[in-house]
This record gives sequence, C-alpha cells and structure tokens, in this order.
Amino acid sequence: MMPCRLHIFGASGSGTTTLARAVANAWSVPHADGDDYFWVPTDPPYSQQRAPAARSRLMNQVFVPRKAWVLSGSMQGWGNEVLDQCDAFVFLTLDPEVRMRRLAEREKLRQSGQSLESGALKQFMVWAASYDDPEFTGRSRAHHEAWLKDESRPVLRLDSAQPVEQLCQAILDWEPAGP
Repeated sequence: MMPCRLHIFGASGSGTTTLARAVANAWSVPHADGDDYFWVPTDPPYSQQRAPAARSRLMNQVFVPRKAWVLSGSMQGWGNEVLDQCDAFVFLTLDPEVRMRRLAEREKLRQSGQSLESGALKQFMVWAASYDDPEFTGRSRAHHEAWLKDESRPVLRLDSAQPVEQLCQAILDWEPAGP
C-alpha cells in the first residue's frame, strides 16, 4: 500500500495506536491519535474533554491537510469531518479476554501500579469491557460494524493477536481495490 490518509481503529486495547505508529514510521508520515484531540492535556490525564468543534479545528490545523498520515483511535460520532478525509481504514479486532488483559497491563503501567479498582480507572475498565456488548450505546463493536456496512472506501480487517510487525507488513502489502 502506498502512503495515504489511513485510519486504524478498533476497541480500546486492541493495539490501534501501536500499529498506527509502526505504519507511520514505515511510511515516514505523521501519526495522530484521536485521544490527543478528544482530551485536553490535564494532570491527571483524560479528565477533561475538548469541545467537538475545537477537536476538528485542531486536527485540521495540525495534520489533516497533509497528503498522507496515519490516524489511530475511534472517532465515529465526533470526528466525521476528519474521517471524510481518509482514503482507507484498518479495523482491528481482538478476543475480548486478551484485549482486556492487555488493557489492564497497559493501564497498570500508565497509572504507576495504581489499582484497577480505583475510581476513574475502574470506570474506564468497565467502559472498555462494554465494547463487545451489542446493547452498549457507547463505542462498541456493533457500532463499528454498522458504520463499516455503509463504508465505500477500502477496509482491511486484521486480528491484532498477531505481532505488530506482521500486522504492519499486512498493511504495507495491502493493495486495496478502489471505491
């Protein structure tokens, strides 16, 4: 695949950011993560959302006008203006038990060993586990699948249980059919 405007998304903990960085490095293009625009930088992090119009404005100033980039994270429902600029999509899936184990390990590192049972972190883990619940009204696999049903641009589906290098190579070798 030639460098383009690529969006890599999936459940929290599925490896979207890690894979997006690997692809961006291989292509020598910028990487952006939706969380960096969704959240205002705070201490502790992820405690104050940026207004939707400000998110889009910032993304359009920082990276959208470029010819090629890799964007990670889920943006359905708030970043449609940016998603409209994408050339192709990669949808990562992962067994829910494996994903939640990875996510717990990541959050323990991020939170300096803080218990996963503490306040906001516990809420986050419950929210993340809800991704695979078809009745969940937030970010979910059901919503991602419904969105993809109507998507005419190329979509590559990958199981992120594979090593990052293998996933990256699958994208680099991908020859998507045009819309």
